[in-house]
Amino acid sequence: MKLIFAIVNNDDAHNVSTALTRGGFSATKLASTGGFLMAGNTTFMICCENAAVDGVIAIIAQNSRKRKQYMPNDAAVAISAESAPASYPVEVSVGGATVFVTDIERFEKL
Repeated sequence: MKLIFAIVNNDDAHNVSTALTRGGFSATKLASTGGFLMAGNTTFMICCENAAVDGVIAIIAQNSRKRKQYMPNDAAVAISAESAPASYPVEVSVGGATVFVTDIERFEKL
């Protein structure tokens, strides 16, 4: 058995959750926050048989997408106030999913 951790943007969490349920997979959802953008995410924990891993990852990939977002450029903070240029927003890519797959020694639903 495998345990899949899938970190998904909050904008995609509902679609991923619905698709996993339709695919017959149970998932535990945890609220999480990304370290770089400090944006809200949902972390799914999905336990499945080894043969189902690729199917779960395909569902996650089909229901989470990357998008562009603008954020303030904080590089000017490190520069002294006298020489600091105007802060311009920077375009970053957000969304998609980050997926980890680990082995499970034991799994029980009680």
